[in-house]
Amino acid sequence: MENKNLREEIIRRSGVNPLKCMRCGKCSGTCPAYDEMEYHPHQFVYMVETGDIEPLMNSKSLYKCLTCFACVDRCPRGVEPAKLIESVRLSVIRQQGNNHLNTDTIPDIIDEEMPQQAIVTALRKYNK
Repeated sequence: MENKNLREEIIRRSGVNPLKCMRCGKCSGTCPAYDEMEYHPHQFVYMVETGDIEPLMNSKSLYKCLTCFACVDRCPRGVEPAKLIESVRLSVIRQQGNNHLNTDTIPDIIDEEMPQQAIVTALRKYNK
């Protein structure tokens, strides 16, 4: 997919307008996975805005995002970086032609100590 088309698809799918971002960094400042990520939430927004999608698609940061939506709650402009991250992640999964998780395999991989939020987050991340 051409870079401009990919950018437009990511924006359309996420419902986020990256042009609203004023790069204050509050989203990244509140991110619990900040230290684990190569690209931080405000950088994701800027890179999608400028069409620099390829490095994001190849980054492990896509899977370090907890999709806790702390960045969404903290943004004073309602930009919703986590939704952009999820949209980029979905583009990667669709390019690969597979999903990382489906509901039929969940009973085999969970144990009694796994929090339900982990299951919901995994489904949100990997079952699109």
